[in-house]
Amino acid sequence: MSSELANIIQNNPGLAQTGLDADTLAVAGGINTGSKRISIKGGVFRKYAGGKEVGTIEDRHMNVIIVKMAHTANRMFYAQQYQEGVSVSPTCWSTDSRVPDADVETPQAKSCDQCTYSVRNSAAGNGSSCRLSWRVAVVLPNDPSGDVLQVTLPSTSCWQKEDSGKWGFRPYVQMLANNNVSASRVITKIQFDSKAATPKLLFSPVGAVPPDDVPIIDKQAKSSVAEQATKLSVYKPAEDVAAPAQPTAATPTQEILPGVSSPIVAETSPDVSEDQPKIKEAAKAPIEKPTDVNDIVKKWSVKD
Repeated sequence: MSSELANIIQNNPGLAQTGLDADTLAVAGGINTGSKRISIKGGVFRKYAGGKEVGTIEDRHMNVIIVKMAHTANRMFYAQQYQEGVSVSPTCWSTDSRVPDADVETPQAKSCDQCTYSVRNSAAGNGSSCRLSWRVAVVLPNDPSGDVLQVTLPSTSCWQKEDSGKWGFRPYVQMLANNNVSASRVITKIQFDSKAATPKLLFSPVGAVPPDDVPIIDKQAKSSVAEQATKLSVYKPAEDVAAPAQPTAATPTQEILPGVSSPIVAETSPDVSEDQPKIKEAAKAPIEKPTDVNDIVKKWSVKD
């Protein structure tokens, strides 16, 4: 960031919270927000910033305020086997977990419920090869105006029914809704399920968001960071990103201008259709025969 822009943002705190318009996003080709997120890799809460781990929480639980949630779970299928530290593109994915997204080049089925990779037991451990997950944006209760953090919940954390006052994510939100309480108005305790063999999270309410913090939470929910945190983002290598079309050396098209009997080359359009008249090539100037190397050597060898 330039120092000039930093000063502008500092003097206008709301500037970066208004989100990006469609034109800016289109020309920029997307954004790199250096998003911050919470991972549960290895059964430990880990904070990442810009793709690097910057801290861990040793406790088996943490309190958060949910500021925004994806409205549905999403799906992602990888044909390649997972390798630690290797980034690969998914073969198929779905934002709404119902049908493949429009930009999927090789959809595995017309709908997710008809796909052989989405059914139970299609992967080891009774799971499915096409993985469900749910994206949530949260802030910390002691710093509601601070960083918005992305949490990507695995499917094992999404559907667990109530057990001793703890729920999976969707049943938890349903429980709040049944009691006419919005998820953004309570402090939520996220904790690891000690009974699970793999990292699995459970949710429970532990307090109300202070009234003074409600406007802050509402503002965070409308931020572009929260919006991006709840969207499915698909990794694509640089070579997979379509490059702008380059002009070709194709013969230019011709236009017949009014009052002109012969075709005039229109340099504004490089496309040529088969039914257009062919343009005769201009006569080429005779090519001079190259001087023989032996003649040059003879000239060099002549003495005065």
